Amino acid sequence: MASDQPRYKDPTQPLETRVEDLLSRMTLDEKIAQLGCLWSTALVPDGVFDADAVAAKMPHGIGQITRIGASTGLRPAESAALMNAIQEVALTRTRLGIPVIVHEESVGGFCHRDATVFPQALGLAATWDAALLEQVAGVIREQMLAVGARLALAPVLDVARDPRWGRVEETYGEDPVLAGTMGTAYVRGLQTDDLRRGVAATGKHFLGYAMSEGGRNWGPVQLGPRELREVYAEPFAAAIRDAGLAAIMNSYASVDGLPCAGSAAILTDLLRGELGFNGVVVADYWSIPQLLEFHRVAAHPGEAARLALSAGLDVELPALQFYGEPLKREIEAGRLPLEVLDTAVRRVLRLKFQLGLFEQPYVEAEAAGRVFQTPDQRALARRAVAESVVLLANDGVLPLGPQLKRVAVIGPGADDVRLLQGDYHYPAHLESIYLAPKPTGDGWQGGDTLTPHAGGAFAPGPYYTPHITPLAGLRAALGADVEVVYAKGCDVLGDDRSGFAEAVAAAQTADVAVVVVAGKSGLHRPVTVGEANDAMDLDLTGVQNELVAALAATGTPLVVVVLSGRVHTLERIAPHANALLYLFPPGEEGGHGLADVLTGRVAPSGRLPVTLPRKVGQVPIYAGHRAGGDRAMFFGDYSDGPPTPLFPFGHGLSYTSFAYEQLQVSSATTRDPITISLLVRNTGQRAGEEVVQLYLRDCVASVARPDRILAGFARVALEPGEASTVTFTVHPSRLAFFDPQMRFVVEPGSLWIGVGASSADIRLETTVELGGERVEYQQRAIVATQVAVERQPLLV
Repeated sequence: MASDQPRYKDPTQPLETRVEDLLSRMTLDEKIAQLGCLWSTALVPDGVFDADAVAAKMPHGIGQITRIGASTGLRPAESAALMNAIQEVALTRTRLGIPVIVHEESVGGFCHRDATVFPQALGLAATWDAALLEQVAGVIREQMLAVGARLALAPVLDVARDPRWGRVEETYGEDPVLAGTMGTAYVRGLQTDDLRRGVAATGKHFLGYAMSEGGRNWGPVQLGPRELREVYAEPFAAAIRDAGLAAIMNSYASVDGLPCAGSAAILTDLLRGELGFNGVVVADYWSIPQLLEFHRVAAHPGEAARLALSAGLDVELPALQFYGEPLKREIEAGRLPLEVLDTAVRRVLRLKFQLGLFEQPYVEAEAAGRVFQTPDQRALARRAVAESVVLLANDGVLPLGPQLKRVAVIGPGADDVRLLQGDYHYPAHLESIYLAPKPTGDGWQGGDTLTPHAGGAFAPGPYYTPHITPLAGLRAALGADVEVVYAKGCDVLGDDRSGFAEAVAAAQTADVAVVVVAGKSGLHRPVTVGEANDAMDLDLTGVQNELVAALAATGTPLVVVVLSGRVHTLERIAPHANALLYLFPPGEEGGHGLADVLTGRVAPSGRLPVTLPRKVGQVPIYAGHRAGGDRAMFFGDYSDGPPTPLFPFGHGLSYTSFAYEQLQVSSATTRDPITISLLVRNTGQRAGEEVVQLYLRDCVASVARPDRILAGFARVALEPGEASTVTFTVHPSRLAFFDPQMRFVVEPGSLWIGVGASSADIRLETTVELGGERVEYQQRAIVATQVAVERQPLLV
């Protein structure tokens, strides 16, 4: 390498040397530009890429480019070519040639045309299969890499305990350990152990976002410091310590009056100081302006920018607005030290070096499409759907038997590809562009418009990959010998009952009726659930309950499938169902995966990642409540009903049965790992997979502790008669909590241990004495529970 070559361009130099060398060469304008972003569609205003015009929009470079895939209808090769063209301007038309990062959405699959549409995050959580989720994230990584997108705005690590909140479907559920385990698997699959061949993951939304007042999006959050850390910070802590999470996105909400986007206590003291995060913090879209317009903690744009950057929010998304001229004025006036800016720029540059963008800024555009919609990817999507199906109740009608001659498939969710989508699936997510009112002026948000519009060749749809509805899936699975008749019955919304008669007639002449009631996820209304679509009523919408009741009156056995991103109260339909199943938005292979379970090709193994309440008045209701949270004093119940849920966290049935035997627990101390083992045996006539769940309880503690803490889980596949030994190794740091002095400690004393099929179905239990002295740990150093499954010889 030539001696006059800048050290930051020399890949043999240490990372920090390259960062500091580049930083030392940058002007104030170039530094500020790295903290900002440009909409991809703003670079093609007339559907034509003009390098001169793009260079004029980023004379000092730019940090990121917003959503090529999630803002347009470009196919992979076209998307990659646009990325390359933008990258070329950044590299050759700016003084320092700093590459850009393209960020995209990827909650339930890469939000891009032709990308694999996997189940929504809550459906992936219902699999309780971390290895599967790592494979799913691997496909997302492969597809993002192909088009040059290197920052994913996922996973959503919010702990969701209020089902009124519209974004519950984007999360991994109500439990911090389940969410942390699944989130960690996602990050590992996306980032790999070397970011040069990976995609940076973004954990969101820090912090407490899902527990807002009234379940309302952006609503204020009132959480004490102990609950905030032990529950809501724990999934983020897990992804940081166990997977090296590269990026964090702030919550829109305020916590105890502190807006997260402008709180150093949250983004620096807690996130970096306590949890050990050393990556980049990016703003949720427009959250810096909301310090001025929504939270009212800043009087002008410069003050909002200064608050956010000082708090530790490094990058403004989706566009350079408050971190542009307003931030520059604050620095030039001496109200914000240059060192604060430099700290944020260092983090951005470090990530770009870690991603290898200086060495490999371009992708092979012509080859991009080869890793989209492959048979293996669709097979993985189908498997993910099948594993996500939760069988809530079954009187024996399932699996559908070979004796069937006529099956009725009924309901608004039976044959509508749109209802297979979650709110962050492509194309449902892009409805906020192609169905919203057309903008005026420069194309930025106005009215109901959430994102800049793209026209011409960039128009975003709607475009679907091949999607399999429940009707199509059942027809394929049942074959030509079974007559399958279809009637919609009603819509998801509205009070039109004109389709009831046809649906009843179809059911009356069938051996069994599969009824698919549904919700509609999305951002652009009318929808029933999704971001900014919170709900007061958790019942099924429209006249769907009435449809189920009318079909039940025929006497035909009913298999009711709830296809929805909303956590519904099902008390009105459960008594009518001979079998009841939950299917969170499943994506493109939804019909095949569901049919696999209904016909018995795959045994149901999904488990609820959330609690299903009886009525909305029980909310919030969840398994990890603190001592006394399971009842109402004096009488133990409500005046108008029981305090128990309709179906508990972790619940899910199989087509076979499992016996739990031989619980053994090693000696336990506050410093040494505890070994808990048991034998699980398939005592039924079919193969199946059991999800073995380990729960713990600190019987007496210096603060009120949860009645049940999920400490670990294992999926165990067994043939009839087979058995496996499941061994959990629990480090005492997993038992730690914040004491009255906010020290993270493990205390000696009695420890209850329960193992079972759900939080309410404990099959084996014991109480042991945790010996030793009081020990202080750190949340950033919790050791995850280790699980081993050993197949035992088959008894003859």
